[in-house]
Order: sequence, then C-alpha cells, then structure tokens
Amino acid sequence: MHHRFIARIRGIGILAMLLALPAGAANTTWKIDPAHSAAHFSVRHLGISNVRGDFTKIAGAVQLDDQDITKSTVEVTIDVSSVDTRVADRDKDLRSERFFDVANYPTLTFKSKKIEQVGEGKLKVTGDLTIRGVTKEVVLEVEGPTAPIKDPWGNQRTGVTGSTKINRQDFGVKWNAKLDSGGVVVGDEVAITFDIELVKAASAKTGN
Repeated sequence: MHHRFIARIRGIGILAMLLALPAGAANTTWKIDPAHSAAHFSVRHLGISNVRGDFTKIAGAVQLDDQDITKSTVEVTIDVSSVDTRVADRDKDLRSERFFDVANYPTLTFKSKKIEQVGEGKLKVTGDLTIRGVTKEVVLEVEGPTAPIKDPWGNQRTGVTGSTKINRQDFGVKWNAKLDSGGVVVGDEVAITFDIELVKAASAKTGN
C-alpha cells in the first residue's frame, strides 16, 4: 500500500511538471508572397479555343496548424483590376460592368471552411468564393504544401498549387452574345488554377 501511494504521488508530480511545461506553437502564419504568386483562368472562346488570363495581385495568409493540417485556415484576396489576358482592350472589357464590374466589386475573395487530406501531399479545400458580390461554395484540389526551405534572407518558404472549375453565371458574370451557328462568344465554365508561394518571415525583408 505504501509503495502504491508513493508511486501515485510521483505520478501526480510528473503530470504537474508536464502541465507546467510551455506548449509548442500549434499555429504558424504563412503569408502569400505576391511577387511569386498568381491565379490563372481559362474560358472557351467562340466554342473553338481557350482564352487564358491571370490575376497578378494576390494577398492573404494561411494559418497553418503544425500538428494537424486539416485544422488550418486559408484567406485569399485578389485585386480584380490586375486581370491580364495580354490584350489591353479585352482586359478593359473584363473590368467593365459587363463582366467583373471592378468599380463596384474591386476584389475577389476566398475563405476556407474545411480542409481534408485526401492523399500524400494532396488536399481538398472547401470554402466560400466571392466574385462580384456573390458568394458560392467551391472545392479546390490542392497539391502541397511543399517541404519548407530557408531562402537567402532567412525566411521559411513553401508552395502550393491547385485548381477548381466554376460556372461564371453562378457569380453574376453573365454577359454573352449568340453566334449564327447557335453557339456563344464566351463559355460559361471557367477553369481556375493557381500557384502560390507562402513565406514565414524571419524579418520584414522577403527578397526578390
């Protein structure tokens, strides 16, 4: 009985010491590096080819749970005026009220609601995508994050790539015109891909 009592007291003491130890950081913030990130889109034109473009101004962050990636969160904001299809007149049209209506809806946002691990290095990220003031749930197929590296400036970096498809009509991007053949000028399905570089800064300087 005496020995069991002593063992119990020791056990309580060890537990108390463990509880007194500082907990490791469970979450880390990784910010999107806009200089090395972009979102790309592709839409059918005249039913015969694909027109591709980019949004080049992206900001946001990932709150990464170091113990369980499925508990992480993602928030992304895209400056819609940064749309670039390599044709100035087309970009101007995309910024107009016929499409993105940048004057009234200058940003596109995504906020995650659920992250699932579906394979090694593969995630399914469900969240709310807002375009032109309309919010719909979408699912992103994501590869990464890659193994972190330290850049020449002392920052930790990692990367993710991903994709999804949306129907632009669901988000109020409705303009179109019919062709004599019965088709339309612009397809409704839009394929979206993205390449994102994330940085956990050791200092304010993030490099070039």
